[in-house]
Amino acid sequence: MSHRLTAQAEADLDQIWDYIVQESGNLEIARRQVISLTDRFFLLAKHPYLGRLRDYDLGAGRRSYPVDRYLIVYWIEGHNVLILRVIHGSRDIESMFRV
Repeated sequence: MSHRLTAQAEADLDQIWDYIVQESGNLEIARRQVISLTDRFFLLAKHPYLGRLRDYDLGAGRRSYPVDRYLIVYWIEGHNVLILRVIHGSRDIESMFRV
């Protein structure tokens, strides 16, 4: 399997980077956090069922996988893992997926 990111997931990573740099003033901390997150994308591509199934609160087929204070939300799409969002755990995640 492989993985790909939605445009929103890419924007989430950019926002995470920007926030960490703004708050800490340290590019290295931001770099390490984004690398930690993106490394998990490869893990999920190899083991797509590691994440918790979230049918009941995020929608059919969606899964989540925690990384530090963040949550990767994804689904399995054929032979690929589609990364939908990368969200800080303090946010109202359920409301982000309501239709």
